[in-house]
Amino acid sequence: MKGKTINYRRIERVVKGFANHRRLQILTLLKREPELSVDEIATALRMGYMNASDHIRKLAIAGLVLKRSDGNSVRHKVTERASSILEFCKKLE
Repeated sequence: MKGKTINYRRIERVVKGFANHRRLQILTLLKREPELSVDEIATALRMGYMNASDHIRKLAIAGLVLKRSDGNSVRHKVTERASSILEFCKKLE
């Protein structure tokens, strides 16, 4: 096999990053309303703060969410990869 080598472990990390219904809900919310804090995400999705924070951390590790400091809070938005994944997931419905 010539050419670019596929990094299967990186792909696995990305897939595991969004392979959860709550994480998909968070990505969908952030796609619609970027720049939300963890508290705003937790409130909008009616989930606990710590649970939302853990899911967002996993999304960030997978490269699906970007974080930006804004004073005392952190704002979140989806990456281009996350937007592509959401489009892919729509095709699976």
